[in-house]
Amino acid sequence: MSQPTTSSTATARAKPATRRNALPGRLSPGMACDTAFRIIARRHLGAVLAQHDGTCRGDPDALHQIRIALTHLRTAIRFFSPMVDDTLRPNVWAELKWLNSQLGLVRDLDVAIERVVAESGDELAVIAELQHWDEKRAESHRLLARALQSARYKRLVEQTSAWIESGPWSTRRSKEAVRLRRCSLADRATARLTEWEESLLRKARKLRKLDVEKRHRLRLLNKRLTYSIESLTDLFDDDSLAKQKSILKQLRKAQRSLGQLNDDARGQALAASLNGAGPEAGIRFLDRKREKRLLRTASTAYRKLDKAKPFRSSDLAPNAEPKD
Repeated sequence: MSQPTTSSTATARAKPATRRNALPGRLSPGMACDTAFRIIARRHLGAVLAQHDGTCRGDPDALHQIRIALTHLRTAIRFFSPMVDDTLRPNVWAELKWLNSQLGLVRDLDVAIERVVAESGDELAVIAELQHWDEKRAESHRLLARALQSARYKRLVEQTSAWIESGPWSTRRSKEAVRLRRCSLADRATARLTEWEESLLRKARKLRKLDVEKRHRLRLLNKRLTYSIESLTDLFDDDSLAKQKSILKQLRKAQRSLGQLNDDARGQALAASLNGAGPEAGIRFLDRKREKRLLRTASTAYRKLDKAKPFRSSDLAPNAEPKD
């Protein structure tokens, strides 16, 4: 299926603010949290920018990757809260949320279209139905490309980059603010990962009783924990890395199942918005057997995760100095 294309111009490309200080190339347990936040946030903002042109051209893979990078960035901000909670954070967060919403609709349509193509047995019927889906996708992509080439997007990148480097959070002089910045990444990682894992497992025990919205929030918490562990890979030695990979395996299994359930809910809503597609467009996203299977897979993954040894500070590599 052909995708609409939109060429980006050099003037539309936003660039991050100039970096004032060189940072280590890798994280380490003894690193101060302010340095660690800048390293992690820079990585993910850079990944967003790397997928900008491909997303503007209508490449579904680039769109998927830019959303992942953006979610990683937003997760990093949550991970280092309250250290980064200053007067500018609400605006930065609101703009990142705006960008995510712009990307989300087109991604949801890509996933829905893939489902329609994969599950249709009547070629003539699917061709007629896909016309409505393609029209919706083309319209949504035009709006997305316009947003990615807008002055608002350029400001978002510049302001977010400047905030990461030297926002008010980085210069506040209260004892608590200084303590949070100087706190070691090892201590922060231990506290945050433990907190999020306990919260995830507590909510997951009620998975089969959750409605669509609560299940969606569980999925977001799952993603938050997964992305945080991925961002902290530098910290794990060989032995503990194997343990983290085992944990990530179960988190990703649950994430895939919950993601597919969320895609089904979004597909139903999108089908209802298609002009002339007919009621059958939404029916294909209603499959009780599929729902039960996905819930069973996620529940099994969470049971295995619950039996695994939880995250401990001893999982971190023993070195306390940053690596170049």
